[in-house]
Amino acid sequence: MAQRKLRLGAFIMATGHHIAAWRHPGSQIDSGVNIDHYIEVARTAERGLFDQVFVADSPGIRFAGEDDSFSRQGRVSHFEPVTLWAALSAVTQHIGFVATASTTYEDPYLLARKFASLDHISKGRAAWNVVTTSAENVYGNFGLDAHPEPALRYERAHEFVDVVKGLWDSFEDDAFIRDPVSGIYFDPDKLHTLNHVGKFFKVKGPLNIERPPQGHPVIVQAGSSEAGKELAAATAEAIFTAWTSLAEAQAFYSDVKARLAKYGRRPEELLVLPGISPVIGRTEEEAQAKWAELQRLIHPSVGLSTLAPFWPGENLQTWKLDAPPPYYPKPPKGINSRAHVVIELARREKFTVRQLYEYLAGARGHWVVVGTPQTIADQMQEWFENGAADGFNIMPPVLPESLNEFVDLVVPELQRRGLFRTAYEGRTLRENLGLDRPPSRYAKAAPASVQEAPSGPVQSARNLTSEVVL
Repeated sequence: MAQRKLRLGAFIMATGHHIAAWRHPGSQIDSGVNIDHYIEVARTAERGLFDQVFVADSPGIRFAGEDDSFSRQGRVSHFEPVTLWAALSAVTQHIGFVATASTTYEDPYLLARKFASLDHISKGRAAWNVVTTSAENVYGNFGLDAHPEPALRYERAHEFVDVVKGLWDSFEDDAFIRDPVSGIYFDPDKLHTLNHVGKFFKVKGPLNIERPPQGHPVIVQAGSSEAGKELAAATAEAIFTAWTSLAEAQAFYSDVKARLAKYGRRPEELLVLPGISPVIGRTEEEAQAKWAELQRLIHPSVGLSTLAPFWPGENLQTWKLDAPPPYYPKPPKGINSRAHVVIELARREKFTVRQLYEYLAGARGHWVVVGTPQTIADQMQEWFENGAADGFNIMPPVLPESLNEFVDLVVPELQRRGLFRTAYEGRTLRENLGLDRPPSRYAKAAPASVQEAPSGPVQSARNLTSEVVL
């Protein structure tokens, strides 16, 4: 049996995850719209044999605070991820691409087509990070009067993912014959309509692109609330999460893995990938000095803005920076999982307001580790070998500088310990993550006249209008 290996993703946040990274000399100041920057970062991650690169995304500017803080934010302008990844797939060979797309504000047919296209363009390296969108300042971009409640968003998400998977199966794997001698291009009996009618969607299909190389692009989910864990157990193959202690991470790991059985799934079918933001120095003193340099770049108004989502409606500018928060609120609706982490961290560590925003400024509540390559590898190994993680989402504080340091200093240490690959195992993202390729729901179907698909009756392509087929 092959030795279990760490899975690594590079979580790319424009100039870096530290909130003041854009002011640091090791960053690319215009990275949000600089394609050359992203090419460099993707190639660095591939050089480090990472499984995937990932960008978070929202269908709107996400900010809570006043104008002075807003004017100092370095993350208000950035590429749409599927477009970006399609471009980067042409200049890489092995690295996978995880793009965020919202089940609340996107359309399932268009999303299925977009991700199938990305999987073909990248030759099997696409992944969809399924989010329901927690930001309440987005709905106005889509003609809505209010942001849907969390329970409704997650109910919609389950149906949305099912529809998308069904559309990806529109063509069977061997539908395309492309025989110039006979003149037959594809077998119309291997093209199926979905005919989905549900609570939220009515989608006929079929999709107008053949089945993706991976069968389905890898499904990723990012959330640690009860609803998020249930969505991951039902649909996801990797889950991004945020914890700051081994005990919390272990509890989450065992919880989400235990939920898989009721969906007929095995524990290894869902990879748990906590975020870690490493500040790396060749000595402990150098690492601490790097962290202190970053913290000095935080403007107080920007620091306080990081607390606004957790203390909604509060005038934070009146708070004393070197005293504890005046009170600890109940987690606000919509971001319960992250709010739980942040509020419990503040209580546990007895942080002052300044200490709390300095911690959040590093990685928004994810695990920040400051130390040597050996120290960082020690921490990762402990979580990996003690039921807390299958791998990690690496969150470089400054880009491109911090990712280069991780690849050059930490990756060799992980390899020396036998924890990480020394070469890619395959060409697709699924192969490299050790995930099975899902069979088409129609692969062993009965004739179209009698078979019924999970989401509605199957229909032979002969019965479709020319508009649908062409």
